[in-house]
Amino acid sequence: MQISAKVDYGVRALLVMATAHEPMTADALATDQGLPSKFLGVILNDLRRAGLVVSHRGREAGYNLARPASEITLADVIRALEGPLAQVRGLRPETATYQGAAKHLQDAWIAVRASLRAVLEHMTIEQVAKGELAPEVAQLVADPDAWTARRLA
Repeated sequence: MQISAKVDYGVRALLVMATAHEPMTADALATDQGLPSKFLGVILNDLRRAGLVVSHRGREAGYNLARPASEITLADVIRALEGPLAQVRGLRPETATYQGAAKHLQDAWIAVRASLRAVLEHMTIEQVAKGELAPEVAQLVADPDAWTARRLA
């Protein structure tokens, strides 16, 4: 899985908002995280349309989380900014069909989606901001093998 800059920047902005006590402008969020302000503005609009943030005008202009950080998962952010967690040629894995030697490939793609859900739907913005991961996620992170890059043999 590749995590796009759009998702990375969006999550980082949400983490800042989760710890802020007042609305923050796109420029303030971008400065805080060293992000390109214009691109972050586009991302914040997408997050607003998805109902993850609200924008305020006037004297207290800026962005806030639309709901508590404990109710926004990383899966919510990915879906808002990129669409489904797992796709096969732009289709949902359950709609992909194969024949012959590849007839069981759909099972692999469904398993990939299930494993992504097992992590991303159980990690909230609040947990990430506090560094308090769900036990099943913390167990994955604690495995030294998880920190090792693999290359083709």
